[in-house]
Formats: sequence, C-alpha cells, structure tokens
Amino acid sequence: MLTHSRLAAASFALAGVALGVAPLAAQDLAIRNATVITIASGDINNGTVLVRNGKIAAVGANVSIPPGVRVIDGTGKFVTPGIIDPHSHAALENGINEGSESVTPEVQVQLKNDNPVIYRALAGGVTSALLLHGSANTIGGQALVIKMRWGMPAESMYFKGASRIVKFALGENVTQANSTAPVDSRRFPMTRMGVEFTVQYWFNQAKEYRKEWDAYNAAVKAKDPNAIMPRRDLRLEALVDILNGDLKVHSHSYRGDEILMLIRAAEDNGFKITTFQHALEGYKVADEILKHGASVSTFADMWAYKVEAYDAISYNMALLAQRGVLVSVNSDSDERIRRLYQEAGIGVRYGNMDVNEALKMVTLNPAKQLGVDKMVGTLEVGKDGDIAVFSAHPFAPEAMVEYTIIDGKVYFDRTQANTLRKAAGEGLGGSK
Repeated sequence: MLTHSRLAAASFALAGVALGVAPLAAQDLAIRNATVITIASGDINNGTVLVRNGKIAAVGANVSIPPGVRVIDGTGKFVTPGIIDPHSHAALENGINEGSESVTPEVQVQLKNDNPVIYRALAGGVTSALLLHGSANTIGGQALVIKMRWGMPAESMYFKGASRIVKFALGENVTQANSTAPVDSRRFPMTRMGVEFTVQYWFNQAKEYRKEWDAYNAAVKAKDPNAIMPRRDLRLEALVDILNGDLKVHSHSYRGDEILMLIRAAEDNGFKITTFQHALEGYKVADEILKHGASVSTFADMWAYKVEAYDAISYNMALLAQRGVLVSVNSDSDERIRRLYQEAGIGVRYGNMDVNEALKMVTLNPAKQLGVDKMVGTLEVGKDGDIAVFSAHPFAPEAMVEYTIIDGKVYFDRTQANTLRKAAGEGLGGSK
C-alpha cells in the first residue's frame, strides 16, 4: 500500500511521464467484436467501428477491415462515443475569474495545454470539454471548447466549429454572500436584485451601442460624408454578439426563482439562454426552461454544500428530461471529470432512466449544447473518430476506460499507461 508521501511522489512522477509522451501519429484503426453503443441507433453486439483519416468510416456487425489498419480486439468490451464534459475549469491559465468588475464578456479564458488533468481526463474516456470562466461575475468571460489532444500545442486543441460561449452567473457566488470583507470594499452587485439590475443595465447599453453602429453603417452605405464612426467598445461588442445570437449564453444557476428571472431578462432583451449550468432547482421550473428553449447541464448528486443548494435532488436530471428538457451531466471538477460515465448512471438509479438515454447525458446532449453534435456525440459514419473503449458497460461498477481515441488517434491506452495501480504493484516501470 502506498503511503501518502509515496502516493504524492508517484502522482508527480506519473504526470512527468505523461508530459513527455508525444501524441501518436495519425492512423486508421478498427475496434472489432465489441458491444458498440452507438447512441444514435441502438447497440450492436459483436460490432466493429472503423476509423479512416480521423473519421468514422463504418459501424456495424459486418464491417470489412482493410489491410494495414490497426485492429483493437474489443471482445468483452463496450465502445461508446467519447465522453464530453459540458462544464469544466480544468487546464485554465492564470485563474478562472476576472475580479476587477462584474461584467467582463470581453475577457477570454486561456488554455494551459500541458496540465496533467487533461491526461487524467483521457483516462476517464473524456475526449472534449467546455472550459468555462468562473462564477464570480454576473456576465463573465468567453469560454473554450477543446478536444483533449494531449501533448499538442494549445491552438491545435481548440474544437473548430464549436459555438462561441460566454459564462453568466447568478446567486451567492456573484453577490459574495459568504465574503468576510467589509461591505464598503465589496464589488457591486451584492444582492440578487442587483444581479438582475446589472443584466438589464448592460443590455440596455448594448442595444444603444448596436443602434449607433447600425446608424453609422447605414450612413456609410449611403455615402454620407458626415458619417462619424462610433468609439469601439469590446465589452459592448461582446454583448451585441449575444443579442445577435453569435455568442451563446451558459449561466451558472441554482435557485428556481433566479432561473426564471434570467429567462425574463433574456426575453426582455431579445436573446436566449442556451444552457443553465447546474440548475439544481431546475426540476421546479422545468416547463419554463423548456418553453424558453434552454437546456440544462447539471450535477448528478451534489447538494447542501451551501444554502442555495439545499433543495437540490438526485432526481433533477430525470425529472427535467421527462419534461422534455435537453439535459447533460457535468463535472465542474478535476476529479469528477474522470468518472462522468458513472455520474450519468445515477440517472438510472434515481429516476429509472433508460440506460442509453442516461448515456446521452455525457455524449450527444453535451455535444448539442456546445454546437458540435454534427461532429461528435454518436458513433455514426462521417463523424469524428472520438471513441471510448470500456472494459465493461460504463455503468458497471468495475468498468474502466481501456482506450480513449480522438480523431482516430489513441491518446490513452491503459496497457501502456503508467498508473498508480502499477506503481503500487511493480513500481513505475512495471507492466502489471
């Protein structure tokens, strides 16, 4: 058994080993004789998934594998689309909150591409994630959607074609309800009413800004020699992108009354909330969320860690789904990101969800929320070769991820990886 100090040393050593691993060259591969959970069209027993040039070329029970293609024996294994985490702060550079002001949509998060959490996420079958600004701001910064291409430059990890996303937040984090700082030194807003005022105020400013630019562009088009260009404001420009639907809103939220408030504020100003993140009381206002056209990305079973989380329940995702709301399960944690497939299974236990409907909550549904469902989220011909291979059904207690594949490249192979289990058994160089 590893002592605490040896465990820590092993963890750092493993991170060092992982940091030195170069990504595999592109290759064609096939996984055969596995139970293939396509998500799109049911399960295939003794099925094969063939990936060519980074794209899924064939899925079925009778797939011909061309010569020269690497073959992974899937006997006894289960193959799913790659897991997608729709709410993470993993691998962000220089903090996750812009603390100077409460409205900062011009700020963009930055990726720390060599953070070991990326490799650990791969060990949990995660192939993509939404990296969000923190929840200290009423209107926070712009997010990144990435693929977990471990060992690659930051720019090459960005998920091309994903939605542009900005983070809003509601509740205690924004109002700093638990702050011990003197009131006269705290940032506005400090009340929930102040949060609503802040949203309304800044979108009124954005609408005026858009009107100025529309008038200027019309004058230029009419060749008006007196046209004067308005002063460019990056903050208001980002808010106008929200009004125009070019920048999608994902909002941290807990309480039902605040969810309703933001729905009303958005509709007053002519934009939509794409996803309510967490939405722990979403089950109370599911019909209103559905009517607005929003989705929910929630915790599987997190509650009571602060007052506004007291009414959270494990049935939240099942109840929301029953009402027709698109639901995903997120980690919001560098630790839970490694076992999102188990988190999704909680919907089967609490809510009696269909197994594959629950699996959608970490595959297809988050893909839709991030605007990448035409590329990932199911195992279908033409989609990216983003795949997780499990030793057993993902909801089985003994299930482990054996391979994580992105664009047809194997980024995690448990037979080759140095793990703490190996470190405990035979040392870091062991092959047990």
